Amino acid sequence: MSNNIRLLVGLANPGQEYAKTRHNAGAWVVEELARVHNVTLRMDPKYFGLTGRITTNGQDLRLLIPTTFMNLSGKSVAALANFFQIKPEEILVAHDELDLPPGVAKFKKGGGHGGHNGLRDIISKMGNNKDFYRLRIAIGHPGDKNKVADYVLGKAQVKDQELIDAAVDESVRCIDVLLKDGLSKAQNRLHSFKAE
Repeated sequence: MSNNIRLLVGLANPGQEYAKTRHNAGAWVVEELARVHNVTLRMDPKYFGLTGRITTNGQDLRLLIPTTFMNLSGKSVAALANFFQIKPEEILVAHDELDLPPGVAKFKKGGGHGGHNGLRDIISKMGNNKDFYRLRIAIGHPGDKNKVADYVLGKAQVKDQELIDAAVDESVRCIDVLLKDGLSKAQNRLHSFKAE
């Protein structure tokens, strides 16, 4: 039983100064998927973001990287989802995850926002529906909650970035598994992966 995911969102802050910061890890997934499928993401002001389309496993999948700031991500997601009548449970949101070490990524369906402002805004703009899929790209934690803001807006050290890149790479492969074989198979594969 395949999952009918029709929209993949990669969360990020816009602009070159943020492009390589940890908070943009979700966008790296969408960028990599677009690269693998040879698709160019284009700015679409109607959806407040960069958009593209791929077909994988016979499924049409829209790609979106909001170009609003992170805490307004829902504005972009809701604009595109409403236009194409995409339900929350047909959306996969890739985002950075503080609570896991770099080199790890996890799929989950539903749940709260865990303090992530991008997720918080999407939930609120989607009528408080939390039933979308998440792809959590681990970036590690600075160890002190007062340092989180600077940490997520900073660049990872080279070794950490290599681990994150490897997890992004594996995540993109596992999105194919998710679309073809469903959540539990995709989780089994992705959750056993740990970049070294």
